[in-house]
Amino acid sequence: MYTATKDRLLPTTVTGSWPRPTWYTGNTRGQRFSDALRTSAFREQFFDAVAVVLSDQERAGLDIVTNGDYHLDTEMAGQGWLDYPLDRWSGLSPREHLAPSEQLYTYPPGTLLDEIFVRGWMWPRVVDQVRAKTPLDFARIWETAQSRTDRPVKFGTISAQTLADMLRVETDRYGQDRHDLILEMARLLNAELRDLVRAGCEVVQVEEPAIHAVAAADPESPELDFLVDAFNVEVEGLDGAEVWAHTCWGNPNMQRVYGARTYEPCVELFLERLNIDVWTVEAKDNGQEVLPFLKPHRDTMKVKIALGVVSHRDLIADTPEDVAAEIRNGLDAIRPEHLVLSTDCGFGREGCNRAIALYKTAAMVQGANIVREELGGETRRVRIAESSRELGTRAR
Repeated sequence: MYTATKDRLLPTTVTGSWPRPTWYTGNTRGQRFSDALRTSAFREQFFDAVAVVLSDQERAGLDIVTNGDYHLDTEMAGQGWLDYPLDRWSGLSPREHLAPSEQLYTYPPGTLLDEIFVRGWMWPRVVDQVRAKTPLDFARIWETAQSRTDRPVKFGTISAQTLADMLRVETDRYGQDRHDLILEMARLLNAELRDLVRAGCEVVQVEEPAIHAVAAADPESPELDFLVDAFNVEVEGLDGAEVWAHTCWGNPNMQRVYGARTYEPCVELFLERLNIDVWTVEAKDNGQEVLPFLKPHRDTMKVKIALGVVSHRDLIADTPEDVAAEIRNGLDAIRPEHLVLSTDCGFGREGCNRAIALYKTAAMVQGANIVREELGGETRRVRIAESSRELGTRAR
C-alpha cells in the first residue's frame, strides 16, 4: 500500500476531476449515492467508469490517484461540483437564475463567463436553517475507488465558504456577513469528512476556500481571519489523513474566474495558520507567480506544496522536458521533500477530453522522472503506449 506523499520523491497527482468516458451518462440528481447504486444501469456504469479513470491514471504513472469526480453530475461548465452538497441539504429554495451573492462574479453580457454564471447556472436561495437531508456518502464513494487500486485515492470536495458565495440569504437565521451560514455548512462537510477518514481515506482535499481570492482582492480584508478559522472547522478531527487545500483561479469550462490573481498576500496564512499538510497552487498557467513568495520560506516550510506543472486551460500535450523545467524552477523555492507535482486544476469541468488529460498527465510523470534521475531518486513506470512495450523514463 502506498502512503500518500510520505518518503516519496516528487510524488505526482492530479487535482481531482477527469473527463468522463462518452458512454458514462449516469447521474444521481440529488439521490443518495448508495440509493443510486441500487439501479443496475447506474451501478454498472459508475463502477466501470471508476475502473477506467483509475487505469488511465495508473498507466500515466501517478502516485496518488482520484476517482475523477465521477460521483458528480454532468452539468454545464462543472456546476455539479458545487451542486453535490447543495442538492442534499435542506433549507434551500428551488433553483432560479440568480447571479451569485454580493455580485462577486459579474461579467459583461456576451462573454462566456456571463453565459455560465448568470444565464446557465441556477442557484437556490437560503430560506431556512441548512441541514443535512441526504447523506453525502463520501466514504462510500471513496471506497468504490480505493477497492480497485493499491495507490492512495485522494478525495476532494468544495469548501463551504465558496458555496456560501453563490447563495442569497433570505432568512433571519444568518447574518449579512454569512459567517453563521459558512460555519453551519463547514460543520456539515466536516461530519462527512470525518466518516471518510474513519473509512481509511489517506488524502482529503478541501477545494477552493475563498481565502486566496479574498486576499488577492483586498490583502487587509477583515474577513481573512474568519475564513481561516472557518476552514479549520471544516478539517477539524481528520487525524490520520493528509489534509490538502486546493486553490486555483477558476475552472468553469477551463476559464479563469478572478480578476486579481496573486498568491502573495495569502502565503503566510496557508503556510502557518491553516491546519493542512499540503497546499496546492496553480503555477503553470500564471508563469509560476507564487514561487518568489514561497522562496523566503524554503528552509522553514512545514507544509508541502503541490505545484501545478501542467495547465488545465490549454489542450496542448506538454513535453516531459517542459515539465522538467517547471519542476527545476519549483525546486529553487521548495525543498525536494516538500514538493508535490500536480495539475493547476482538474481536467473534468468541460472543455478537455480524456486523451489530452492522459498525455498531459503522463508528461508530468515523465518530466518528474527526468528530475528524479538528476536527484538520484527512483523513477516511475509510464505505460500509455498501445503496445505492450513500456515507455522509458524519458520521452524519446
